[in-house]
Amino acid sequence: MKKIFLICAAIIFMALTAHAEEKIFEDHFITWTNHRDELIDEYTLKHYGKFCREIVPKAVVVHWTAFGTLESVHKFFDAEEMPDDEGRLNVASQFLVGRDGTIWRLMPETKFARHAIGYNHCAIGIENIGGFDGREDLTDEQLAANVRLIKYLHAKYPTIEFVFGHYQQDAARASGLYIEHVADYYAGKPDPGPKFMRGLREQLESDGLKFYDS
Repeated sequence: MKKIFLICAAIIFMALTAHAEEKIFEDHFITWTNHRDELIDEYTLKHYGKFCREIVPKAVVVHWTAFGTLESVHKFFDAEEMPDDEGRLNVASQFLVGRDGTIWRLMPETKFARHAIGYNHCAIGIENIGGFDGREDLTDEQLAANVRLIKYLHAKYPTIEFVFGHYQQDAARASGLYIEHVADYYAGKPDPGPKFMRGLREQLESDGLKFYDS
């Protein structure tokens, strides 16, 4: 009888967990073929000295897209290749957040995505639709969505210690997570801006996550 009760409890727990995830985000996975895996192998061997199709998440990096809508950015990320001397793998992130706070998961969370130089091997990326013309224009709804999503990720992956904006990539080297084997491979970034990161810090720092000064 006790065994039956435990089995029923486990089934209920799994159903509730699945329902909770469904409320946090919607799955809109980008195309994933063997070719994307081969491109990941090519990129990670060149930049990290190892194959890394799966990551152990240790950080969350927050971005803005600077263009588009959920649909158009998804279409952009969906292409597997991009012309780039430093690797043909197209840029992407694990999550994409719309102006109204809608969250799309673009791939399983521990799949490798190219979104932040030096940190892709250990970081989950969250892209936010906005930053048009370089303005700090992300919405309150996006802030609330990012808070919910990061709380979910931190609970699911206790290995996550750090949250930083793409523009804080240099400060984040103090984490010890940065790896880059290609000399002078760097791109300065403004996203998602100090205001947005201050908002995240105010609501998440008490969860034990580490942030950097804006």
